[in-house]
Amino acid sequence: MTVKVFVTGATGYIGGDVLYHLHQKYPDFEYALLVRSDSKTKKVLSQYPKARIVIGGLDDSALLEREAAWADIVIHTADSSDHDGAATSIAKGLVQGHSASRPGFWLHTGGTGILTYFDSEVKKTFGEPDDKVFNDLEGVGELVNLPAAAFHRNVDEIVLNTGIQHADAAKTAIICPPTIYGEGRGPSSGRGRQVYELASFVLKEQCCPRIGKGLSRWNNVHVRDLSKVFELLVQAALDPSSKDDPEIWGAHGYFFTENGEHVWGDVSVATGKEAHKQGYIKGGTPELRDWSIDEAVKSSAGFEAASWGMNSRGVAARAKKVLGWRPQERSLSDELPDIVRSEAARMGL
Repeated sequence: MTVKVFVTGATGYIGGDVLYHLHQKYPDFEYALLVRSDSKTKKVLSQYPKARIVIGGLDDSALLEREAAWADIVIHTADSSDHDGAATSIAKGLVQGHSASRPGFWLHTGGTGILTYFDSEVKKTFGEPDDKVFNDLEGVGELVNLPAAAFHRNVDEIVLNTGIQHADAAKTAIICPPTIYGEGRGPSSGRGRQVYELASFVLKEQCCPRIGKGLSRWNNVHVRDLSKVFELLVQAALDPSSKDDPEIWGAHGYFFTENGEHVWGDVSVATGKEAHKQGYIKGGTPELRDWSIDEAVKSSAGFEAASWGMNSRGVAARAKKVLGWRPQERSLSDELPDIVRSEAARMGL
């Protein structure tokens, strides 16, 4: 029987690359792709002519329920960590459309912004170092019980509760990426956010932003290594020996996807040096601009700048142990010249 896969976010950065990677591995799957408008359909079908296009959005509850019930595997990447209505609809469709004899698998994209709770809500300090490092294997109990006020937590709870309360019919896994970089291979967006917006700001403002002391740290991962985690989870869903594994699905199904970490102040300075090296900043190395968190958020960089002043640190032990994941792509520092170059091209410089 052909495996049926429903993907949200096929025109986005994460979803586009995951879809590309899976389609290379499993071209004979039956893919249903959620697309917001007819205008985007042509570009998607040019890359995936056999796919079934589902026109709709995350507020189309009945549509999401129907597709989640139809699919063997749901891959949710479109505003997935913050749209609680879409998560509720997917959960309802999975539970109603599946059973112990035919379980549905939900690969849900979260985000390590959830770990910034301790800077933003508890300590209320920004740009400072923090020794706290979360662990998704030994410390998974802590991760799945973070405070309700933590960023993304309300949606995480919907996914986790679905996988726990309906464990026979709905197998859930939360994939939690940090800063993502690398060129995406999807039909539309091939660009990440945090570091790309930083590069855009440096090029536009001709200076390097630093929030507080610039010492906060965040994990990072190449988009292709991230897509590999999704592939390995699809493999686990297809494998009778692992489809009921409690270390993959449900209460413990929480996967960090990191391959090291960076210091935000250092990345800002390195971006400025690279922009200068490539000739986009004239004169000497661009000056540092010290910000408060409020100044950062109100700047032209917008909300994305808030992450440059917060800590989000975790160890991706679970994917390595239970899925055999081994990140292989080049590092963020190695990718930085291409990020600056691509942002300059996007800005018409």
